[in-house]
Amino acid sequence: MPDAPEPDEAYRIDVEVTTPVLPTEVRSRVERAVTALFPGAEVEDRDGTVVGRTHAMDHFAERLREQAIVDTARDVFLGSVAGDAFAFDLKKQPAHEGVVTFAVGRPDELGEVHVHVRVDEPSVEAFVDRLAPRTA
Repeated sequence: MPDAPEPDEAYRIDVEVTTPVLPTEVRSRVERAVTALFPGAEVEDRDGTVVGRTHAMDHFAERLREQAIVDTARDVFLGSVAGDAFAFDLKKQPAHEGVVTFAVGRPDELGEVHVHVRVDEPSVEAFVDRLAPRTA
């Protein structure tokens, strides 16, 4: 398993996490789907959508390692790079429990947790290398 990134290495990122709050859902549980994976996120309600903002993905990176899904994550991240950013979707229910499950294929009936990461420093590819280093 790859080592975790050194915490003193500087990088600048903006992470926005959004997920819909359906009429059948309790807002606090939907917020938990954001904060369980991004515990430092500042969360607000915007027109029926929970929006979280943070500048750190350390806890998320730890979860990737603990779940042994670093290679899968790396493929997802690099497959979505656009300019200085990358984005991905997660299943809401596992996210509520602090579990990373990438949403692929058919949309989930509860909606998904959308994560958009903009990287100021270093480059997107260098940040992905830190977040999800190649294991093979």
